[in-house]
Amino acid sequence: MAMLEVENVHAYYGKIHALKDISLNIDKGEIVTLIGANGAGKSSTLKTMSGLLRPRQGSVRLEGEDLTALRAHEIVTRGVIQVPEGRRIFGQLTVMENLDMGAFTCRDKQQIKTNIDKVFILFPRLQERRRQVAGTLSGGEQQMLAMGRALMANPQVLLLDEPSMGLAPVLVDSIFDTIRRLHKEGTTILLVEQNARMALQVASRGYVIQTGVVVLSDSAENLQKNEMVRKAYMGEN
Repeated sequence: MAMLEVENVHAYYGKIHALKDISLNIDKGEIVTLIGANGAGKSSTLKTMSGLLRPRQGSVRLEGEDLTALRAHEIVTRGVIQVPEGRRIFGQLTVMENLDMGAFTCRDKQQIKTNIDKVFILFPRLQERRRQVAGTLSGGEQQMLAMGRALMANPQVLLLDEPSMGLAPVLVDSIFDTIRRLHKEGTTILLVEQNARMALQVASRGYVIQTGVVVLSDSAENLQKNEMVRKAYMGEN
């Protein structure tokens, strides 16, 4: 049984048919990447998994439990946690207050302390800036904070939406190093990323989505060799 499974999902924004019979799955401890152009339906797929977009048809299941009818906050309590595109931190709050917001479903004070320690080990910069107002952080630091906030919720599945967007190359490398480290520690990850080359280097499998339809799925190794993927998403002629 897959850890997280999306089966035959159709989702709409009003009359716009955003997702058309989408199916994909993620096994426990796996990194799977979803690649595609702007507007292809990548973020809509994540929103459907996390309950922000309700499918009209199809289902989303976590270890066999149907999440489709649950509200977003109920899905968070099940352990499906999204790091949204554009970070979406609470800019007027401090770094520590943002991390505390990520732990709002946890009632175990010792677990919260353990999670904070883990976040600070992963992101020492956040510990240095724990009292700083989050909106004054650099873009890379805000991405670290968005990921750290998600980790405070004890994710069973971590949904990462464009974590490298707008970052300098050296910071992109740092973020992907963190993704590798989380994977090594056993975190299950679905990675949405326009940087297909980097995404396929950390993932074990991938899906290619175009205009709301999954058009290709294969191992990351095979996708890196695929001519269509290389031309369309890696900028090769």
